[in-house]
Amino acid sequence: MPFKKILIAVDNSPFSLKAAKIGFDLAHAVNAEVALLYVIDRSKESVNIEAGPTPKESEMILLKEAQETIEQLITMYNGAKRLYKFTPVGFPKEEILNVANEWEADAIVMGTHGRKGLAHFFNGSIAEDVTKNASVPVLIIPPNLDK
Repeated sequence: MPFKKILIAVDNSPFSLKAAKIGFDLAHAVNAEVALLYVIDRSKESVNIEAGPTPKESEMILLKEAQETIEQLITMYNGAKRLYKFTPVGFPKEEILNVANEWEADAIVMGTHGRKGLAHFFNGSIAEDVTKNASVPVLIIPPNLDK
């Protein structure tokens, strides 16, 4: 299976920087198209009815953060034959798989936070869930990788 379209799922964590670098390196090596995906995570919208931002304002803040992160990664690592950007609103576990299917990705590259114990129990693992449910190969970049 040739890798012609590589989806790189990112957020604003240091783990995503590693994943993006490796994803772009892979894309360069096989001359693939790249899509950067940053999900506007519904579970992170902070809404305080009395004093905080409205749901729409919160979504706009998260969208700005997503766009800035994507632009930073493009500046740092681009050189792909063709580049796409996706910033869907939803839940990362679902949206990564949705975009991979809709864009017809040949592979997904993403980092993992490497949570263990209670943190893993309560937060789960997006990378684990994507790996279990993806219809294409998933390259998971561990947090302790020195690259």
